[in-house]
Amino acid sequence: MSVAYHGLCRHLFLLGLSLLMLLLPGEAYESISDETLRSLPRPGNDFDINDGALLSPILIPRVPGTPGSTAVLNHFVDFFQTTLPEWKIEFQNSTSTTPMSNGKNVPFVNFIASRDPPGASPGDVEYVTFVAHYDSKLEPEGFIGAIDSAAPCAIIMHMMRSIDIALGNKWDAMQKTKTSSLDRKWGIQVIFLDGEEAFESWTADDSLYGARSLAEQWETQMHPAMSDFRTPLSAISLFVLLDLLGSQGPSILSYYQTTHWAYKHLASLEQRLCSLDMFKSSPGAPWFPDAAKDEHELKTFGGIQDDHLPFLARGVEILHLIDFTPTRRTGFQPVWHTIDDDGEHLDINTVEDWSMLMTAFAAEWMDLEGYFDTIDGPARRDEALANAEATRLAKKDEL
Repeated sequence: MSVAYHGLCRHLFLLGLSLLMLLLPGEAYESISDETLRSLPRPGNDFDINDGALLSPILIPRVPGTPGSTAVLNHFVDFFQTTLPEWKIEFQNSTSTTPMSNGKNVPFVNFIASRDPPGASPGDVEYVTFVAHYDSKLEPEGFIGAIDSAAPCAIIMHMMRSIDIALGNKWDAMQKTKTSSLDRKWGIQVIFLDGEEAFESWTADDSLYGARSLAEQWETQMHPAMSDFRTPLSAISLFVLLDLLGSQGPSILSYYQTTHWAYKHLASLEQRLCSLDMFKSSPGAPWFPDAAKDEHELKTFGGIQDDHLPFLARGVEILHLIDFTPTRRTGFQPVWHTIDDDGEHLDINTVEDWSMLMTAFAAEWMDLEGYFDTIDGPARRDEALANAEATRLAKKDEL
């Protein structure tokens, strides 16, 4: 190999490495400003357990295949169709017998909503995916499942509504400056899974009905030839699962080394929101106790069985946000799987704080700094849009 050829190879390698570092989410992820944090929309009355527009319709028994399940599914559809019309809605259906169905098939319906960059082709969009299950347990009779998982569903709905205009602002600005073709095509996706709960007792067959079906289908469902991503499963960059959230003083452990960087970003955002006096719940121990650890120091005893497992088994990167600590009797909050897991036992201030935290996380992931309406109004926003695009173009010129 000649010296000149060796130098050319080294130059191309370094250029490729630089581009790769820009594309990796853990490296490209940039923090949003305090000003943007302060401007994030609050949910107002949306989490009121009696008439809140987002949460109250979910606080009913919603066992798969029952009218309550259909009512909650219709609630999701109505929300996205009326509030977020730019989003695409899909359903993934399956059936299965259960230990309690006497040989009859029970229907399971997974709800999927996504928003893609304008002009993106199917199979070329990479998603950050926010997930919760919406079904409730068959027993005890009348079980609501407020933390499990009505509140997580409502939190995700608030997140998507809160970032939607900023997302449109970003993509409009990119189209005007013709930078969209130069950017990785990041989209955002919501999955509300059916059939997470066991009908009798938790086994590999009596649990995760919707998650197992969707992961299996998406593993083999092929995108068009020459797509950037071969299947819908491979297009998931990060699968963020929310479960058992809504009780005061949550404790969220970090379970996977490869997503510990994202966990640490959430911990940083929690501390920033607290320091800005934007959290309503009572101050206490940090929500993310593993934040100070290196990824090699994590001790997670295998993680928690939940809807992420069929996706994890197929290589999807998982960030599991579940309230669990080994010092509790069951590890979970005292209301877990009891009749007391209802709206009255939610800590609404904590639910609202989760909605603000997760909105900030989604805004950072989607690189929305400068695209929100700030406290100074639309004129300041237009200036921020122009500055954001100038910075983006400058970075690309440096390459």
